[in-house]
Amino acid sequence: MDWSTGLLGFAAGLSISVVTAPVGVSGGVILLPVQVSVLGVPSPAVTPTNLLYNVVAGPGALFRYRRAGRRGGPLTRLLIAGTLPGVVLGAVIRVFAVPGPRVFRLLVAALLLPLGLWLWLRTVRPARARDPRPLSPPATRTLALVVGVVGGIYGIGGGSLLGPILVGRGTPVATVAPAALAATFVTSIVGATTYALLALTTTADAAPDWLLGLSCGAGGLLGGYLGARLQPHLPETALRLLLAAMATGVGVLYVVQVLG
Repeated sequence: MDWSTGLLGFAAGLSISVVTAPVGVSGGVILLPVQVSVLGVPSPAVTPTNLLYNVVAGPGALFRYRRAGRRGGPLTRLLIAGTLPGVVLGAVIRVFAVPGPRVFRLLVAALLLPLGLWLWLRTVRPARARDPRPLSPPATRTLALVVGVVGGIYGIGGGSLLGPILVGRGTPVATVAPAALAATFVTSIVGATTYALLALTTTADAAPDWLLGLSCGAGGLLGGYLGARLQPHLPETALRLLLAAMATGVGVLYVVQVLG
């Protein structure tokens, strides 16, 4: 990796995480197509590289949220309990079954487009009809397990999927954001480690691009801290709309890539 690629990775991680950290998204789902299309990371190495980005970037936002006294509470433990076994299973599927990027893009678009539109409608409707009952603990853990598998296969933190569902079901963004980022951080450590071990047992290019992952992560570390610091100054409605726009925008981006 030359210095210009590293600098571009740093800038991408920084700019993405500033926008995504306030709503509990690490930014991996947006960084992934940048790594493939712009930075030229091969498959399946792009998945552990994205997980490495999450590991390096995560402490920035988490440190800021911790200083502000927001840790996500019981929701953090529920999400981690589901995503940890899921990411290991997803990594095994990715290395040995090797689902293609087209399947991933279709899957993400099919999930995020309706989620984004649903959250937008929930936000703009009158308050008395806006918030349904939050998900039960078993349902939350099951959701986290499924998201963990998807994250293990494609290297996304899961906040882009968990956030719209949990917020749309009535959990405040201020609670979802630190919990989703904490789950992403812990899950990404386990996922990156799993890929590193699997790389020893297969001829597939399953090891991360360490330098690029660290460069993107360093940008995400700074951007995540800045984004988490910005969150208390944004109203709940603005955060909901930002999350809805992000989900819808990424879904549209992947549809365009598939059709293109």
